[in-house]
Amino acid sequence: MCGIFGIINKNPDFKTAFLFRDLFLLSESRGKEASGFAIKTQNAIKVFKTPFPANTLVKGSVFNNEVFAEYSNSNKQFAGIGHSRLVTNGYEQYDINNQPVIKNRMAVIHNGIIVNQNKLWQTYNTENKTSDLDSELIPEILAHEINSNNSFGKAIEKLYNEIYGMTNIALLSETYNNLFLATNNGSVYYVNDLRNGLFIFASERFILQQLLKKHKLTTLIDSIHQLKPGEFTSVDLEEFSFQLQTFGNEPDNIKHTPNQSKIQLLKEKDNTKKIYINTSLEHSSAEVDKELIKYYNQNKEKIDSLKRCIKCILPETFPYIEFDEKGVCNYCNNYQKIDYQGKDALVKVADNYRRKDGKPECLIPFSGGRDSSYALHYVVKELGLKPIAYSYDWGMITDLARRNQARLCGKLGVEHILISADIRNKRENIRKNVLAWLKKPDLGTIPLFMAGDKQYFYYINILMKQNNLSLSILGENLLETTNFKSGFCGIKPKFIKGHTYSLSLADKLKMLYHYGKEYILNPAYINSSLPDTLAAFKSYYVIKHQNLNIFDYLKWDENIISNILLNEYDWETDPDTKTTWRIGDGTAAFYNYIYYMIAGFTENDTFRSNQIREGDLTRDKALELSIKENQPRWDSILWYCKTIGVDYDETIKRINNIEKLYEYMQT
Repeated sequence: MCGIFGIINKNPDFKTAFLFRDLFLLSESRGKEASGFAIKTQNAIKVFKTPFPANTLVKGSVFNNEVFAEYSNSNKQFAGIGHSRLVTNGYEQYDINNQPVIKNRMAVIHNGIIVNQNKLWQTYNTENKTSDLDSELIPEILAHEINSNNSFGKAIEKLYNEIYGMTNIALLSETYNNLFLATNNGSVYYVNDLRNGLFIFASERFILQQLLKKHKLTTLIDSIHQLKPGEFTSVDLEEFSFQLQTFGNEPDNIKHTPNQSKIQLLKEKDNTKKIYINTSLEHSSAEVDKELIKYYNQNKEKIDSLKRCIKCILPETFPYIEFDEKGVCNYCNNYQKIDYQGKDALVKVADNYRRKDGKPECLIPFSGGRDSSYALHYVVKELGLKPIAYSYDWGMITDLARRNQARLCGKLGVEHILISADIRNKRENIRKNVLAWLKKPDLGTIPLFMAGDKQYFYYINILMKQNNLSLSILGENLLETTNFKSGFCGIKPKFIKGHTYSLSLADKLKMLYHYGKEYILNPAYINSSLPDTLAAFKSYYVIKHQNLNIFDYLKWDENIISNILLNEYDWETDPDTKTTWRIGDGTAAFYNYIYYMIAGFTENDTFRSNQIREGDLTRDKALELSIKENQPRWDSILWYCKTIGVDYDETIKRINNIEKLYEYMQT
């Protein structure tokens, strides 16, 4: 999730201040919502944290005074750790929720999520809790175990036995003259050149590679090591010695040094920067007006009376739908069942990428949703490959999805690379496009709300190169293919099997024409989001997609997938819906409400219809499921509106006043 990093240096030949600054900026890719650092001196651990990204922090007076003024041209020993934050627990506008966490004479930075924090706080005394951070449990549990006369190694073991989820930590302490690192999924890399006075760590190998190249320390690139799941390190800051141990074992050189240093919290003077007020963690229940429920039910009656295909459940409002004399739609008549290549063929492909050097063998694009979670499980448990999981966080990945990412990566011991967009700008882009759309609603341009996530594909290709990988494995369920989103742009279905981005050149031009026309008719679309939208189109429809999809080989089985995730990983579901699909996507509840209220169907209808065509569901069961799944997810819609900054009541009212397609199709 977040980025953690740090440097120990006593060699004046290495430019400490510049190394630390550049490491800060390189790590910002993992989180841009807050940042902080801690520096250990002989008499103090100086801590500074701020609700601004690293690129702002390194320009501020505190960083300049404490890092550049002290360490640019000096022989002083430096020991510092830093954090670039992606917000999950605790709003960043309150510095108590930012990192490093200060507690029990420790300064701790944490990458990951402790998903069982509520249960653990009942054990470790909620009264001691001072922030909203799950990270605060780390110094709480460690101090409890150390005070019980356990060694530091035993305390680390206890910590990782207690927590559930992905957790990588770095720690400085008043009572130990050491830097400690630990991980349960391998998202920590380090360079150990202590014989020359230098030790560096970061969350990704590539971050260290870039740092070393920039500072012309390329001879150290081959010295980059990964801290493996279940390992922790201790670097003695006095003797400059290094110990690598597994959880539960006590390195010889960990010594108590009581009262060596005191933690000091630094503050920026005359801070006039405007603080962004985040509301994305608020998951309050929507108070649904009785009149709104009445209005919804009245429209549902009209939708339920629509003519539908007698084989699938698609209604007459579906773009380009036609019914034959028997009442069967053209989507059913032209459907070709998926020809799965089989597990043996998948294993044969995987065998071509196995490595003997222990390095990663593939990349798993990992949204934290149902299918990508199963893909990660299958690649590790069934194929026996060593993957790197990758997530692109554009501001609409829900906290539920992030917790599920932590569950799987922590339990499977899989390194997780997260690329964080400028989430605040992304959400502002969504807000502008939603408000523009409400001025002149058009069903074809609804995907503009989701344009910000399409760079996901761009970064797959980037990460493959960065990590020297030639295999990327998707969990893309082909039954989720929808024709209506392009259909509302005037693109007729071709009835050819393919991915959602597999449009012909002619159809891509039609799509551009439709969007161009809407932009001319509605100039509100011409706003600061436009460059991001163009980049999204390029990432989705132009660049090469070179990914293997496990569901080209394995039959997609909802029961098998759900049972494995729920039973083996305690996978979390959303209380406001019966389905496990799209629950990690913060936009789905909103746009599906629009499609349902205006066109009389949602993605659920297309998905269940494809299951009927595959012989996986009866029509009656599919219709029953879609009725349940199409019910408005009011709480999720409220979260979406709050997160992008639009008025919930006004937005729902304007959507409900849009002319309905089914008003003219009643039989």
